[in-house]
Amino acid sequence: MKLDVTVEKDGYMADAAITVPVGQVSSQAQQLMACAERAFHQAMLVARAGLRVFEIGKAVDREVRKSGFAVIRDLGGHGIGRTIHEPPHVPNYHDPTASQVMSKGLVITVEPIISAGAGHVFTDKDGWTLRTADHSLSAHFEHTLVITSGDPLLLTAGY
Repeated sequence: MKLDVTVEKDGYMADAAITVPVGQVSSQAQQLMACAERAFHQAMLVARAGLRVFEIGKAVDREVRKSGFAVIRDLGGHGIGRTIHEPPHVPNYHDPTASQVMSKGLVITVEPIISAGAGHVFTDKDGWTLRTADHSLSAHFEHTLVITSGDPLLLTAGY
């Protein structure tokens, strides 16, 4: 089950998500959830002032592929502030068009959204629910962070 929460405080937004097991889950599901979290932590190593946004996607994609899974290329992180989705788009793969240099104080979400299958999604009839096109498992791990010259400041993480 995916829990995705957005909060607003004093006119500013934050966004976080996690995939949690419900009952007994397969080892593949456990591995997929762990991979999404590892990919997030790999991205934290390059979420630094002076580097380009696409470095985040490269780090995520490298970890996900190494584990035998796929990123869902249609979905990714984003800038966040007074509204939930602001520039820049933060892809989970190397997208050379995501060439913005990250600066101190930039607030973004990093959110590996990955699949055990091909990584393609479609929108359900309700216009909101996304499903993998091949009905494979997916996982999502997200936090809001502030870019600094060193380790990013995690705003929504409890660690």
